[in-house]
Amino acid sequence: MSSTHFGFQSVDENDKASRVRSVFDSVAPKYDVMNDLMSMGLHRVWKAYTVMVADVKEGQSVLDIAGGTGDLALAFAPKVGSTGCVVHTDINEAMLREGRNRMLDAGKVLPTTVCDAEKLPFADASFDLVSVAFGLRNMTHKDLALTEMNRVLKPGGKLLVLEFSKIAKPLAKVYDWYSFNVLPKLGKLVANDDSSYRYLAESIRMHPGQDELKALMHKGGFGHVDYHNLTGGVVALHVGIKC
Repeated sequence: MSSTHFGFQSVDENDKASRVRSVFDSVAPKYDVMNDLMSMGLHRVWKAYTVMVADVKEGQSVLDIAGGTGDLALAFAPKVGSTGCVVHTDINEAMLREGRNRMLDAGKVLPTTVCDAEKLPFADASFDLVSVAFGLRNMTHKDLALTEMNRVLKPGGKLLVLEFSKIAKPLAKVYDWYSFNVLPKLGKLVANDDSSYRYLAESIRMHPGQDELKALMHKGGFGHVDYHNLTGGVVALHVGIKC
């Protein structure tokens, strides 16, 4: 049996998806509140920057993977206009429900579907843009997922991966203290769930760094890949262009 990491634990790779699903089933109801608290609101700035870099045009098609509660999908929708399309997906049904409710509250109805990023149910060359924000690190086979994202993009299409990354060394000790002491306590206080937020902190440490992810995207078929460090490398936005 092949193994993979689930936070700092080593688990059977066939079990990881169900474990990740359990984490997000638990955190879904308080996910947006916790995002604001954990990042002190910075996640909104990171996502706004991602939308700006995406430079989506009216009439284009967008696939938002691991779209969760729908921040990016909602931001892209007015940019593609009535002639475009934004498809909101996630492997976790509880997260999609939260996102669907938010969209309905905002007067938006977007195609929403449960799907696995490693086996996307879309035809080749279907989308102008694919986005994944804070979801790639939870995928069991990141290489397969990136290859699938490349497959469904049109030639010249763009992949945006917004994800926690390797922070600048001067900030590392403070960041570690915050991640492993403050985050689980916040999770316990707000969501009554410290273990899920401990996993989320651990999963960040196990995720490939900026240059490793860049190489993985090249391997997945992207000809040009660049990244932008945000907030000292707490987060990085990787941009890949399909040849």
